[in-house]
Amino acid sequence: MKKITSFTIDHQTLNRGIYISRTDGDVTTYDLRTKKPYTDEVMDNETCHTVEHMFATIVRNGPISSQIIYFGPMGCQTGFYLLVRSADHAAVLAEIKRVLSEIIAYEGEVYGNSPIECGNCHTLKLSKAKSLCEEYLKDIADKTERDLYY
Repeated sequence: MKKITSFTIDHQTLNRGIYISRTDGDVTTYDLRTKKPYTDEVMDNETCHTVEHMFATIVRNGPISSQIIYFGPMGCQTGFYLLVRSADHAAVLAEIKRVLSEIIAYEGEVYGNSPIECGNCHTLKLSKAKSLCEEYLKDIADKTERDLYY
């Protein structure tokens, strides 16, 4: 069986940060690594789930919304994937920082927090998402387009 691209990266050497995971045609997959594998505690479900709701909603309503294909958590609970069509790396990086800042500043109900909108809205906790986003924004605050490569 052929290995998928993400399994060819030595996860023991990954640090928290943001990386270009792969490019398929005009689609770029960004690795938003919020936890250092095998060193930091992984994200709990409440944190992961709430960041997904908040980030996905905000990014799909922002300046690059028409380019967003997907935002969601990694199964290993150490980060998220963001898939963007026709990506300008500098613009995507700026948008990620903007979205994180908006989540940190947000006061209100978590987006999609109802049984009609979500299959398990009982696991949404804004304070946990805000805490992770604040920590992660500090990790990537000084990152530039040059830093996006493994």
